[in-house]
This record gives sequence, C-alpha cells and structure tokens, in this order.
Amino acid sequence: MRQKGHSEGYVYYNKQRKTFNAQYSEYDIKTGDIKRKTKSFKTEEDAKKYLSSIMYQKENPLYIEHNGIPLCEVMKSNLRLKLDTNQISEAQFTRIEDTIVKIEKSALGKKNIDEILSEELQAYLNSLKHLSNSTITKAYQQLNQAFKIAINKGYLVKNPMVDVIKPKSLKEDKIVRALTVEEQQVFTDYLLSTDLKTCKYKNVFLIQMYMGLRVGEALALTTHDIDLKNKKVNIHRTLTTDGNRYVVMGKKTKNYAAKRILPLPDFLFPYIIEQMQIANNQINNDEKLLFKPKYSNYTKRKNVNYELKQIFNNLLGVTDITSHNLRHTYGTRCIESGMAPVVVQRLMGHKDISVTLNTYTSVLDKFKESEIDKVNQYYINENLISAHNNNIKQLEDR
Repeated sequence: MRQKGHSEGYVYYNKQRKTFNAQYSEYDIKTGDIKRKTKSFKTEEDAKKYLSSIMYQKENPLYIEHNGIPLCEVMKSNLRLKLDTNQISEAQFTRIEDTIVKIEKSALGKKNIDEILSEELQAYLNSLKHLSNSTITKAYQQLNQAFKIAINKGYLVKNPMVDVIKPKSLKEDKIVRALTVEEQQVFTDYLLSTDLKTCKYKNVFLIQMYMGLRVGEALALTTHDIDLKNKKVNIHRTLTTDGNRYVVMGKKTKNYAAKRILPLPDFLFPYIIEQMQIANNQINNDEKLLFKPKYSNYTKRKNVNYELKQIFNNLLGVTDITSHNLRHTYGTRCIESGMAPVVVQRLMGHKDISVTLNTYTSVLDKFKESEIDKVNQYYINENLISAHNNNIKQLEDR
C-alpha cells in the first residue's frame, strides 16, 4: 500500500513482518548522498502521522503541496526546535505538548493550517471558557505562534489570529494564599513536636515555610549544599521531570534568578543537621540527597503534598493547602515585616520584580498607609514641608 511518489515518501504494508512502514529520503550533508530511511509501526495511522511529521520537518515542498500543512505539525515542529535549541526544558516540553495534544483532538486540530478561518479559531478558544485562564492562554499562545511561523515561511498571506480575541475564563483565577500567623503557629508547633517517623517530610515543610524554597528546590538539596560554618544554603538545582514524566535531577534552577545563596535561620540548625546525618548514613544515596526515598531515586512532589494536606485537614480542617502555600507564607511574612520588595525578590528567586509585586499585591496594599506615614514623617524631619505649613497657618489667620 504505497502513497504518493518515492521522492516525497510513502507508507506501505510489510506482509512478512506485519507492520506498516513509513519510508522517506534524507539528504546527507557530509556526503551529499540521498539515503532512504524506513520506520515501522503497528498501525497505518501511526505510520502516516510519522511520515507527515518527518516530511514537514524537512519542508519537503512536493509533500507539502500534495498533503498540505497540518496545524498541529507546525506546533510540534516548533516545540521540538525549542527543545533542541535549549530554549525550554524537558518538563516544559511535556507541559506544552499536553496543550498541543488537546488542540489536536479538536476539529480544529484535524485541519491544515491554510484551511482555518478566524471564526473557527475564535470558536475553539471560546469553547475553553469553562477552563482556567492559564489553560486558555496556553492554547492561545500555541495557535498564535503556529500562524506566525506559517506567515514567516510563506505558507499563508494573512494571519487569521489577528482578528481573534483571547476570551476570559468563567472561573476566577486561583489565588495562592499564605497561611495566617495563627495557622503558621499551629503548624510549626506540630512540626517541632513531631518526629520524622510520624511526619516524613517535616524538615521539607520547615525549610519551605522559613526559607521560601520551591518544593523541587528543597527536594534537590544535598549535604554539599549546606554550609553550616557560614550558615548558608546553596540553591542551584531543582527536581523536574523528563520527557517521559519521570522525576529527574535538573541541571539548573527554574530560572537564572532562582540560583541563589540563602541565609540559614538559627532555629533550623538542629533539623538541618538531623537531615544531614540521615543522608550521610543512608545506603544507595551517592548524591547525598537530604530527602532521599528508600525505594526510588527522588521524592515525588505529589507525595509531599499528600502528607501536607493530611496534616492540615487533621489539625485545622483545611483542605486547600499545598507545599507552594508554605513558600508563599515565607514571602508574605517578609513583606509584613517591612522588607523591601527587591530583597524579597532575591530571596524568593523571582526572575522579575513585577512577579514579586503582583504576587504580594494584597499584602503590600495592607501596609500602604503605614508606609505613607513614614514618608510624611520624613518630610517633617527634613523640614521639607515646614514652609508649606507656615503658609497654610497664615491663610487660616487671615
């Protein structure tokens, strides 16, 4: 069963092996030779999808002319290019791929890019309004990038996304709340009075809540990252996932700003030392991870979050807590203490100060009046408004 001419690739059935084969030509840059390549699949549909993908990647003009350019192939090709050029991590690749797969399952995702109208794009995005703003934004971004690429490559003369408006979700954006001071006190008392047999991730929770680490950063810590003499902790890696969704050790932090050295609070010393001793005595822990599971290489975030939820449900009847709330609690306490936002940005590892300001808007607003009072008092102390006050008094006397 062959499709199209040999120059553009074809799919055929191998009776002997009972497989569907996708065969295509590939140009060898070093030798200048044309090599035939074949890949086998269990189904004809899989073989066709692969051939379509590989021929579009190579921008085979004859194949494109005969078959068109599938919308999702443009997205996938762009995604692979970003991964190959180290623009995104494997974890980001997987998350974006999930978005593309969702689009691919829709009627829109089954069409060629030059067949799609603005009305169809708008209708698809509107159908996502019951989902979160984050989900809508991800779909909008992938569609937008795909059509820009098609314009740049000359596949289209007009970009239908120009007329498309990104809809707002019917859901309210989820706000990551900080623990109240009372909740934090109850939780801290519980942790400090509980051993590791009862609460396996006790020290993870303390580090997050009193140092502001992301859970992946805390779980990536090793004994080598702890400088007890200078009371410092080196944050330079994070646990992440690979293309197969397995937990792996990342080679770097979430962003360049997340790589930081943090002061170690004195009261955490005993708990850090406790965890270091466990790590040093643990078998099969060549990396000297502070939080190494017995039967796997790395701790899964979902396990940490599960234990945290159980604790809060039992202690306070609260069910909407995750490890990220602990990090957010640290940032909130920093702002409440009067710490400058730019310092909070450095401690939290935010890439941009706007992230810090947007995240802690409500906390900053609460302290707005007291901060304005400080400015006014400064004016008075420096006699900057004394002349103005005298003028007002003279007017009142008249």
